[in-house]
Amino acid sequence: MIAKITHKGKSYNVDLSKPIDISIPLRAGKENVNAWYVNSVSIEPVRMGDWIGDVKQGGSVNFRNIMFNPHGNGTHTECVGHISKEDYTINKCLKKFFFIAEVITILPDETVDGDKVITKKHIDDCLGDKRPEAIVIRTLDNHISKINRQYSNTNPAYLHHEAAQLIDALGIDHLLIDLPSVDKEVDGGKLLAHHAFWQYPHNTKLEGTITEMVYVANNVYDGTYLLNIQIASFENDASPSKPLLFQMNAAL
Repeated sequence: MIAKITHKGKSYNVDLSKPIDISIPLRAGKENVNAWYVNSVSIEPVRMGDWIGDVKQGGSVNFRNIMFNPHGNGTHTECVGHISKEDYTINKCLKKFFFIAEVITILPDETVDGDKVITKKHIDDCLGDKRPEAIVIRTLDNHISKINRQYSNTNPAYLHHEAAQLIDALGIDHLLIDLPSVDKEVDGGKLLAHHAFWQYPHNTKLEGTITEMVYVANNVYDGTYLLNIQIASFENDASPSKPLLFQMNAAL
């Protein structure tokens, strides 16, 4: 199905039948990507007496319980409720689902106290004069092992709070990144980049979202895409999510 959209006065054709999935699927077991010291995803059949919800084991249907943590077990989209005293939920904050997005690739080569950091200059150099609604940050090296990496206690790279401030100042409401967090793994609970992006609590941006632990394959080029953020309707600060990119081709 071909959709026609207009961006900055130009018309584009978008083939909605060819999505580029940048989510990491939730899988049971230790091969699933994991962060924040949480347990692995568990997907187990329901057992009630002699009955089991697994057709392979003699049940009439597959009927399973799933245990996971949205922040620690895979791709997820969160709202300001992640850091607020108020009970904001992703289901209420995210009301639009399609956005013009810019995919950028960054090597976090700047160091702060020995940490690898994505800086304001990185963002500025990559975006130039572009002002998308969403930004998708792919970090190098971009090995396929990101889909099952165990991040706990590894002090991965993060986004400097000044970079988060710039992203917000540029009018970008949706921030996607392939790291477990925009903030440092252990920062004493400051979460500076989260606060800077959402401007919480003084000028809170309720419509803004942060999506973490995406995976953008190497054959997806930097550039402008149509982004679709799909979530489950959780009344929670975060939900597992499925962000999709669509190529935009100039209409003749």
